Amino acid sequence: MNNGNQTERLPQEGECREIGEGSILERASAFAQGVLEEIEAFTGTASCKSVQLVRLKQWALNQGCWFSDCNQLGDYFDRGSENEVYLSNNGTEIIKLNDFRYSDDNLTPFFERIKAHNKYFPDCAYTMLGFAENRDGHVCAVLVQPFIADARLAMAQEIHDEFIRLGFHAEDEGGYYTNGQHDIFDAVDGNVLVDDEGHLFFIDTIIFKSDTGGLETYNSLSPWASKSSI
Repeated sequence: MNNGNQTERLPQEGECREIGEGSILERASAFAQGVLEEIEAFTGTASCKSVQLVRLKQWALNQGCWFSDCNQLGDYFDRGSENEVYLSNNGTEIIKLNDFRYSDDNLTPFFERIKAHNKYFPDCAYTMLGFAENRDGHVCAVLVQPFIADARLAMAQEIHDEFIRLGFHAEDEGGYYTNGQHDIFDAVDGNVLVDDEGHLFFIDTIIFKSDTGGLETYNSLSPWASKSSI
């Protein structure tokens, strides 16, 4: 596709996957961190999210992992607080366009969150395919998860018991869970599934490093927190 003076090459899904989850996630994270350090050195501020997004789009174009047509991803079927959600064409995967809502000043919390999610919940780990613009025109990370078929919504007690098993405890009257290293929000029934064997899948949570203001950030940016405070 020709875009002004620049030729844009549309990546194929297989091509993006050949780059590898670790490679795309780690390389994009390192690139965004480099932009952050550059801005901090010149301006003394860590507030550079918009600059990082502009630079990441160009990086993704250069790397061949920019999706110009979201119809490549599959069938659109839902929109959450941060994700535009698609079902893959083969029906075995969920693709999410994450708009970085919960990264307030810069993108570091996003990349830390994806790595933490994959550590705690490997059975529904995220693979990063690249970047795209969602229907609102916002630059997003393109993430893919396994589609958990034939599963029901988890109950609050099941979620609580699983967190205890994983070494977490409840804070803020069960508003979130922490192990002292990470705080996990939004682990509610709609975001946690249970299969026929009783295994829990935490498909959509918000994770912040502990003692970094995650509760305040979550409360200020989450539409669910805003609704519950009314």
